Amino acid sequence: EGDLRREVSMNIKRLMDLGCFRGIRHRRGLPLRGQRTKTNARTRKGPRRAIKK
Repeated sequence: EGDLRREVSMNIKRLMDLGCFRGIRHRRGLPLRGQRTKTNARTRKGPRRAIKK
């Protein structure tokens, strides 16, 4: 059923509402667990955005 899915999404929403570090990372769509973001983290960030000239 959808109980587990609902619980996980509620946990994420709770973190976002608290405004803690993990919640902010969830809001911005960045990795949560201390990974580097300068070069890697493409999966979490999504596809590259085109640079406007």
